Amino acid sequence: MELDWNSGALAEGLRCFDGQQFFAAHEHWESVWLKCDEPQKSFLQALIQIASALHHHRRNNLQGTLSLLNRALKKLDAFPATFEQVDIAQLRGLLMQWLATVERGSQGGVPSYPTMPIIDPCKPPQ
Repeated sequence: MELDWNSGALAEGLRCFDGQQFFAAHEHWESVWLKCDEPQKSFLQALIQIASALHHHRRNNLQGTLSLLNRALKKLDAFPATFEQVDIAQLRGLLMQWLATVERGSQGGVPSYPTMPIIDPCKPPQ
């Protein structure tokens, strides 16, 4: 099953994620995840964990944030630099940077939430 980020629950989840509505993104993506086979199932699980981690952060649950984000990053290790139109390398870099800022606490400032780096096959690479 190829993932389509342009319509349906994946697109709605992407819109929610990029709009910092992380719980809603999690819900939309989970509806697709339930119907997937591997490797898309594990991939979507990582994205759901990322959305959940960011939701926990907004609710000041640092332990939940760190646990879920580290599990998601470990799961993404199994994927190539790009997968299902997501720039995994860029996503990992954004999350590692974000995680380092969160771990520094008040000295690191409040990090901006990352957006999902979708690769548009219709756009030439920059």
